[in-house]
Amino acid sequence: MARAFLVVMDSVGIGGAPDAALYRNGEVPDEGANTVAHIARACAQGLAQEDRVGPLRLPTLDSLGLGRAVQLASGEIALGLGREPSGAWGVATEVSRGKDTPSGHWELAGVPVPWDWHYFPDAEPAFPPELSQAVADLAGTEGILGDCHASGTMIIEALGAEHIRTGKPICYTSADSVFQIAAHETTFGLDKLLALCETIAPRLHEMKVGRVIARPFVGRPETGFQRTANRRDYAIAPPRPVLTNWVQDAGRMVYGVGKIGDIFSMQGIDRVRKGSDAVLMRHLANLIDTAAEGSLIFANFVEFDSLYGHRRDVSGYARALEWFDEEIGKLIPRLRPDDILVLTADHGNDPTWVGTDHTRERVPVLIAGLGPRVLGHIGFRDVATIVARHLDVPVPAA
Repeated sequence: MARAFLVVMDSVGIGGAPDAALYRNGEVPDEGANTVAHIARACAQGLAQEDRVGPLRLPTLDSLGLGRAVQLASGEIALGLGREPSGAWGVATEVSRGKDTPSGHWELAGVPVPWDWHYFPDAEPAFPPELSQAVADLAGTEGILGDCHASGTMIIEALGAEHIRTGKPICYTSADSVFQIAAHETTFGLDKLLALCETIAPRLHEMKVGRVIARPFVGRPETGFQRTANRRDYAIAPPRPVLTNWVQDAGRMVYGVGKIGDIFSMQGIDRVRKGSDAVLMRHLANLIDTAAEGSLIFANFVEFDSLYGHRRDVSGYARALEWFDEEIGKLIPRLRPDDILVLTADHGNDPTWVGTDHTRERVPVLIAGLGPRVLGHIGFRDVATIVARHLDVPVPAA
């Protein structure tokens, strides 16, 4: 029985979103952002040579159609890419009003977001006083720290010592619809942090804030602080059944790899595997060998976005793409004859762009297992349809 591997390369956009001018990084519209093409250009110009050299090398993704997809999406040429595709390839355009993780993933799973997300103002304080007081009451402290837009790594360096001294949770947000709480795993306690986030999440969800994110860290003021892999996302539930539910309702197994379980509030997820991207690649390899017949394996590789896109690290992003390309190239020959592997993305995060926010872009759809085929321009929700039909699972009416 056929299986489907749906892998989201978080933030690997390819430009060309028709409504990009409506989305901004600060005062600059996203029109013209192109994550893959601009990384390829930087590499070709010798501007991305930290721990790597030369043009961007993505033979596996390019053979599946990445270079052609960039050109179709945006009219730009991704320097060094453009092989004759051996896979099915196309370009997906989002209709949901957002450029964030839930919007992209829900729509890829067949359900566009039907509302506008709530975003906190880029001001200090950023949060309503009653929300900050509710968090402090739950934490048992006389207030919170942060209360602003911030980089997660920078704010724990700035406020980590005060957090340890006072016990006050560090609360911050970004251009995404998120409320993030950082706390020390030892002095505050990981279980306490997770319970705090889980308890406050319904209040944020009522405000249409997409996610409450627990951001645990370790370390000391003298030696510095480091975030750990114990992050947990408490996401608002999709408004109606998504691809994972369709597959599960058909009696099939659904595996969530990475933060997929968190993004979908565990709706339609039977088993979860987590870890760094390197660990997730090993999980994916294992599931190629062990996943049940007829199953859906839905994965998210987040470090393109979290470690390199938001930090505007072009070299790091290029290294991550080249690593992913090499590793996924080892797995494709191990697919069973009836399997498909769908590679796509949820939004862009052009590391050459201004600001630190996601960028509104189209995304590639690259499929191994269907043979050479041009999918052309499709919608995000069409990805769910492709997967469901391959698995012979009914697709609900839109």
